[in-house]
Amino acid sequence: QVQLVESGGGSVQAGGSLRLSCAASAYTYSGYCMGWFRQAPGKEREGVAAIDSDGSTSYADSVKGRFTISKDNAKNTLYLQMNSLKPEDTAMYYCAATSPFCVSPFEPTRFPYWGQGTQVTVSS
Repeated sequence: QVQLVESGGGSVQAGGSLRLSCAASAYTYSGYCMGWFRQAPGKEREGVAAIDSDGSTSYADSVKGRFTISKDNAKNTLYLQMNSLKPEDTAMYYCAATSPFCVSPFEPTRFPYWGQGTQVTVSS
């Protein structure tokens, strides 16, 4: 069973930065696709970024050039560096894992393992 725990959320003004972390209970990254999703109140959960087992990355158009996904295999930790934050980035952010590859990296139903989420609030 893969357990994921997010941290690093908080409140920031527009234009600011945050780095989210996702710690895994097991060594998942060698053969897993890892993703970050977010869900704002009243909206569907949407994919933000994903990183495949080979290190290749994918980003939603809304965050390209502002967010960077990365992983540290030695620490079993996934990261999401978020720069130039906008009020519309406000949401609960979740990390997720699926095996073996990122077939549909932005489709939540493809990911069986989820963390509990961390809140990100961006004020204007």
